[in-house]
Amino acid sequence: MGKQGSPRSPRPELSLGTKDYQIRSLESLPSNDPSIGRRYSGGDNNWKTKVVLLGGLKNEYGKLGSKGVYVGKRHTWFRKHIGSIAFMFALICFLFLLDSFMMSIFDSINVQNGSTSSKSSGLTYAKEDKTTYSKEEKPPVQMYGRLLNLASNALAEKEFKQEKSNFWEEQYQKASVWKPCADKKDSESLGKPDKSNGYLMVSANGGLNQQRVAICNAVALASLLNATLVLPRFLYSNVWKDPSQFGDIYQEKYFMKIMKDDVNIIKELPSHLKSLDIEAIGSLITDSDIVKEAKPSDYLQKVLPLLLRNGVVHFLGFGNRLGFDPMPFQLQRLRCKCNFHALKFVPKIQQVGSLLIKRIRKYDFAQSMLDKQLLGDFMPSSASKMNDPTRRPSRYLALHLRFEVDMIAYSLCEFGGGEDEKRELKAYRESHFPLLIERLKNSKPISPSELRKLGRCPLTPEEAALVLTGLGFKRGTHIYLAGSHMHGGESRMYPFTSLYPNLVTKETLLTASELAPFRNFSSQMAALDFIACATSDVFAMTDSGSQLSSLVSGFRTYYGGGHAPNLRPNKKRLAAILSENSTIGWNSFEDRVRKMIEEGQRVRIRGFGRSIYRQPRCPECMCKS
Repeated sequence: MGKQGSPRSPRPELSLGTKDYQIRSLESLPSNDPSIGRRYSGGDNNWKTKVVLLGGLKNEYGKLGSKGVYVGKRHTWFRKHIGSIAFMFALICFLFLLDSFMMSIFDSINVQNGSTSSKSSGLTYAKEDKTTYSKEEKPPVQMYGRLLNLASNALAEKEFKQEKSNFWEEQYQKASVWKPCADKKDSESLGKPDKSNGYLMVSANGGLNQQRVAICNAVALASLLNATLVLPRFLYSNVWKDPSQFGDIYQEKYFMKIMKDDVNIIKELPSHLKSLDIEAIGSLITDSDIVKEAKPSDYLQKVLPLLLRNGVVHFLGFGNRLGFDPMPFQLQRLRCKCNFHALKFVPKIQQVGSLLIKRIRKYDFAQSMLDKQLLGDFMPSSASKMNDPTRRPSRYLALHLRFEVDMIAYSLCEFGGGEDEKRELKAYRESHFPLLIERLKNSKPISPSELRKLGRCPLTPEEAALVLTGLGFKRGTHIYLAGSHMHGGESRMYPFTSLYPNLVTKETLLTASELAPFRNFSSQMAALDFIACATSDVFAMTDSGSQLSSLVSGFRTYYGGGHAPNLRPNKKRLAAILSENSTIGWNSFEDRVRKMIEEGQRVRIRGFGRSIYRQPRCPECMCKS
């Protein structure tokens, strides 16, 4: 682990969690521009030097005047050199005026940059219960100061080279061999049962992505139990605070239409069953009743008898309660068909998602299979591009940067923020994770440094920026940041934005009125991030275990045609590389980071027990051409 960087001068007051965070590049911060600093100091020193020269010249001639023998010669010398003296004086005045003029230009540029960033900024950062930070702004937090300097130098050198990063494209040609085919009809399809064993209800917990997995698991389970699926409902969470239901996010009729040949799906429980006290008859099944990633045999043994007896079962929670293996081929295919074909966002989300992508790319963009699946009828028209073929859309990289306070507090890691940060994260754990605190009392603690070596610590924005630089992405790369609630605010993001200033979010790209319909619906906001990440030229993640990263990377694998690269760091290997911060050379750092990412991009068939939503390259989901 590297040393923490030296504190910088405090910045203007920033209220985090409720106010916008202003993204600043190095050019918009006068205190960080060495050239501007030299102008400030150089101007004063040069003027003082000029005054001393004139004073010295005056004193010298004064001494000569004290001796009568030199008086005549002095006047002769003045007459002879009066033109040169006048020229020197005029030149000095001109240089002074030029210096002042240049300073005013730089000041105006900085003011304009500052005002622009304040207008367009939309990144917000949450701390604890989404309350605001104290009014004392924290200095930038750096863990790898030496590597950051090397990265900055490397980016500066790349500006003068035409070469581009190889990671804009898939590294392996075999990726294009796999094609989508989960919706393919075959003679072995299970089809709908002649007679239903009863009704299957699901109330899914979590956010957008957890609920998406629960929906597709419910489809497979309904087929397994020969049950009629009632359109899943979403539980209200005190964490997500989103009352959205299925029809607010996904197209209900389209979902039922796509799945109609495989599973009976109805919108509501029949009226004669609505009055049943499902808990009283023993048909309410919570997550504590079913083990995580249960096998199909568990449901046949425990749930099917209840369904046959009572005619209805209700799964409450249903978070990751169906494993991936062993699983019958056709049930696995149903999961893929549900996730990749049946779940379409509602037009409201598609329309704003299309607008979001258009603004990231600046022009109408290419119509890929990913765009078609996610945007539906709101694909951009190609007419404008035909009228002006010289216009080319900007490429962009989408980054899912997981550094929320709950995640880093739960990890038990340290992130270079000193004693204040340690106390803050400890207080958050005690307030929000009482079960974790109890478990820690009865177990041998693992040191934060050991946790980092084991790859259990979330990546910081600084570490994410170093990885992107190591992969050869230039300073001007357009980056879309998924999510916005970042622990530590500007002090944490500064190392990232100092290397990559072209950072945008949905809040910076969309107007307040365009975002208004989504403001109090976190799952619908997350759907916009899903679209922006899935349709990006490159998708980078800092935590491959998150549901958004898993689902987006799987979607890109399924529909990307081998042209939608995902960058997935190995945190354990990266920790070993970064531990050499004080000695490693930049060429060695680049080489090791690139090998790490290339290893994660190898084309592999889904391994046993691996998520089919994240790794759809398998006969159940995709076909080899």
